[in-house]
Amino acid sequence: MLKRTFDIIFSFLGLLFLSPFILIISLIVLAGSKGPAFFIQSRVGRNNKDFGLYKFRTMKTDSDRSGLLTVGNRDPRITKAGYYLRKYKLDEIPQLLNVLTGDMSFVGPRPEVRKYVDMYSVEQKNILNVRPGITDLASIKYRNENELLAGADDPEKYYINEIMPDKIRINLEYISDRSILKDIKIILKTLKALLT
Repeated sequence: MLKRTFDIIFSFLGLLFLSPFILIISLIVLAGSKGPAFFIQSRVGRNNKDFGLYKFRTMKTDSDRSGLLTVGNRDPRITKAGYYLRKYKLDEIPQLLNVLTGDMSFVGPRPEVRKYVDMYSVEQKNILNVRPGITDLASIKYRNENELLAGADDPEKYYINEIMPDKIRINLEYISDRSILKDIKIILKTLKALLT
């Protein structure tokens, strides 16, 4: 209950404070390439239910049809503005709306697409018992995930066999001992990682 109250208050304040920046970024995205300012992707949330995750659009329209994974920061599908939005994680700002509506939390396992969730074992699906988050310890550890995938012979195989299981392991440890204090520490670690 305390976690949800925290999420509602700070997501509302975040949207309010960042509204001028959201407008500016939206105009930059619209001016830089054809398509909408926002991208809504189906992700799997709490209780294994799908929801629409909001992001600023960083790729050319319909780019997800050619693959779900982004390989390297110079993936040709990424727009010029999208490169910088991704680099500084600004494309994630619209997810404050997901937090406000209850689909997500500030901290929790990053929501995955259905294709990969369907590969989870029964034990791994335990991470679906909590709300997914904007950030988590796995995201901090794998903040250079695009570069790791770019260096792999088979990026998707490497993601499925190496990165995804490790992310799930980290998140299972998180949900076994989570607290508001731990969430605040993760948020601070995330900010530190972004600044450095």
